[in-house]
Amino acid sequence: MKGYSVVIFILFLSLLASCKKEENPNNDSEIRDRYFNLEKIGWKSRSYTQVVDDIGFTAIEVPIQYFLLKSQGIENLSHVDSLYEANKRERVIEFIFQQDEEKDLLNQDFTGLDYTNSVKYMSFGLDKDFYVVTSKKDTILCSGINYERNYKIAPFQKVLLFFSGIDPNDKIQLIYNDYLFKKGTLKFKFKDPFTPVAL
Repeated sequence: MKGYSVVIFILFLSLLASCKKEENPNNDSEIRDRYFNLEKIGWKSRSYTQVVDDIGFTAIEVPIQYFLLKSQGIENLSHVDSLYEANKRERVIEFIFQQDEEKDLLNQDFTGLDYTNSVKYMSFGLDKDFYVVTSKKDTILCSGINYERNYKIAPFQKVLLFFSGIDPNDKIQLIYNDYLFKKGTLKFKFKDPFTPVAL
């Protein structure tokens, strides 16, 4: 009986050894690693800031792949390549407003509006103040905006700006006509288009 158990155990081990490990089709650890490392490839260094009086205006072009990954969630990573193909003519720009002494910029002292109307303007009126000029001299209006309200927790105000129909190889310049803080027209030139990041 003891020899029988040993033979069964050896057969079991040989069976395990001979079985080729099946690849998990849902194994997306490589894509997950790229997702978490995408911020470190230098796109945050493509930040352009202009300071007018005591307010800093910062524009950062976000790689569309990173935005797609972030918005889709890491559960849906397998569809990122097809999503990129469908959205490669889109541009996303993170735009940050920050006062030197970290005061709340939506106060009436800065905007001339009461706080509620300042929030409404950031949410629903700011998109009309932005447009992009391409290196081919096309003017692209802002197609949407997402105001990331921080409820006075962070010392800045941030919006995501969306632009459509731009050649992925085209250089762009962001133009901001500041009607909220009345600081004039600001221009942010992104020198090079993003090289697509293989996911």
